[in-house]
Amino acid sequence: MNRQLPAQPQRSAVTFLTVAEVAAMMRVSKMTVYRLVHGGELSAVRVGRSFRVPERAVQDYLRDAYTDIA
Repeated sequence: MNRQLPAQPQRSAVTFLTVAEVAAMMRVSKMTVYRLVHGGELSAVRVGRSFRVPERAVQDYLRDAYTDIA
């Protein structure tokens, strides 16, 4: 009997950043990143006592926060 297993869905790799990495990337303080996370403006997951922020969430936040000053 030759049974095939159901195909597993492809998962895209998610890169998580620490709060310090996000702060360095955005050139703000770690406290600013914590405020964004706690305020719901930047999504994050809690791992133990620390937060990890998906890199895509940082990119989306920066894209949405961009304003054209002319």
